[in-house]
Amino acid sequence: MQNRWLRGLLTIVFVVLIVSLLMEFFNAPTQQTSQTPYSTLISDTLTNQVTQATVEPATHTVLWTDRSGKHYLTVYPTGYTNELSNDLNDHGAVVTITKPPGTGIWMTVLGDVLPLIVVVGLVFFLVRQGQGGNRMMSFGRSQARLINESQQRVTFADVAGLDEEKQELEEVVDFLKNPKRYLEMGARIPKGVLLYGPPGTGKTLLARAVAGEAGVPFFSESGSGFVEMFVGVGASRVRDLFDQAKKNAPCIVFIDELDAVGRMRGAGYGGGNDEREQTLNQLLVEMDGFGVNEGIILMAATNRPDVLDPALLRPGRFDRQIVVHAPDLAGRIEILKVHTRNKPLASDVDLAVIAKRTPGFTGADLANLANEAALLAARERQKRITMANFIEATERVMAGPQKKTRVLSNFEKRVVAFHESGHTLVGMLVPHGDPIHKVTIIPRGMAMGYTLPVPDEDRYRITREQFLDKVAMSLGGRAAEQIVFGEISTGASDDLEKSTRMVRQMIMEYGMSDELGPITYGRRQEVFLGRDLMRQQDYSDEVAAKIDQAIRHVIVEQYERAKSLLMQHRQTLNRLALALLEKETLESDELRQIVFGA
Repeated sequence: MQNRWLRGLLTIVFVVLIVSLLMEFFNAPTQQTSQTPYSTLISDTLTNQVTQATVEPATHTVLWTDRSGKHYLTVYPTGYTNELSNDLNDHGAVVTITKPPGTGIWMTVLGDVLPLIVVVGLVFFLVRQGQGGNRMMSFGRSQARLINESQQRVTFADVAGLDEEKQELEEVVDFLKNPKRYLEMGARIPKGVLLYGPPGTGKTLLARAVAGEAGVPFFSESGSGFVEMFVGVGASRVRDLFDQAKKNAPCIVFIDELDAVGRMRGAGYGGGNDEREQTLNQLLVEMDGFGVNEGIILMAATNRPDVLDPALLRPGRFDRQIVVHAPDLAGRIEILKVHTRNKPLASDVDLAVIAKRTPGFTGADLANLANEAALLAARERQKRITMANFIEATERVMAGPQKKTRVLSNFEKRVVAFHESGHTLVGMLVPHGDPIHKVTIIPRGMAMGYTLPVPDEDRYRITREQFLDKVAMSLGGRAAEQIVFGEISTGASDDLEKSTRMVRQMIMEYGMSDELGPITYGRRQEVFLGRDLMRQQDYSDEVAAKIDQAIRHVIVEQYERAKSLLMQHRQTLNRLALALLEKETLESDELRQIVFGA
């Protein structure tokens, strides 16, 4: 934008100069003149030979014509303008005196201001060009940002729900504060700390908290910031980054999204001489080469540790690897406390209930949830954020905003009511079903309605019976449609997809099939194009047919099971659907009252 403005300014200046030169050229006399001495002019004036004369005080020249019609140009001495003009007038010449300079604003601009503008513009242009050259020379410089204590400081108090991870990193903080104690014992602090886990779990926040606790400089760079289209630039930036870190040691160097530069070598096209691999080689050398990097701790974060080069993960490089999981129930409560401490909460807000309704949410998800609740409260011009705002925000994050303008016909509304009632009833009747907190037929996101099951506690393992109950509940909506209306609709497409995916995992990944046995089928393989991971077929076509048959058998069996449960409790199914048609939304207490009468 600045270069465009500068080019425009210079263009205007040059146009003005050219126009002024052209005007001067066209205004110049076109007669053939010859220059004569001042004495000739005086003698011809005294003998009345001069008929016309144009005196120009600015240049001290006279353009005059004699009686024969010839034109002459004469330079006269400074200070003789008036005396010469009077002599010419007295001897019969027609005298014209040009306007002296400085009497017009345009002459002032052209004569005084314009040259200054031109000089300043040219100097500015040359300086900018010089800076551009410096930028080209610094193309291989690291783009890492240095975050000092003077900037916003993050400490472990700002990181909630990651107690074990913080405990693992306290050694790093203590070493940076008191390195002498560890060196006296002959201990060597880990050179590298790798944080890996799902997106949004707080890996970057943990790294900044370590720097904040230790009170040392913190260099932050993205893995993609090293790799450029020009070979050698990435390696140069790695060298420059570590050179800067050595000057600021002790310090922390943090590389986010390490998989962008640290992927396994030889996995793609281009052999071993491409830019990314040269950058990785330089990073390996800087971490554990012949050079000494005392006081520099390299921290990195990634969502894909499985694609990293093995040389990065060996001892001496990333010695310590910390898994950052999604928080558990207690962790979610602590995270919600952090994200709501500066928000005005109403007395009915119960963070424990909110945490219980959000299993699987990461720290970033919970931050977004708290922000959505605050936006909803502000939209309603409330003074405090209520529990209703948090519940609505939870459902917006899970399923999308309500579609109040989407109007369903009475028949479609009945189909949706029985479909969701089928999910709810089967989910409440199976022995391992999660408690149903809410069911609604109000459209939200892409769904015409939804049923919200929430487990009582966080689970880290699922049994075969729990898998089968989930599949039966997922197929309950389609079964209810067939029982009540005698036909099926497209509303169960998502249910079928989820059921098929769960059963396929049961059989192929977890070996939960009596026919196929405790065997894992298909191995994960990284691919260069398309999705990052796919399951490569490492079994025969005969086994593939058996897998398809086993998947079909389980889904059909659970579908018939769901139909049987609904037919046995047909009256309860009708009561649920009628209550949904009347109220549109039913909470857990109302559901238990309708189904169990309690």
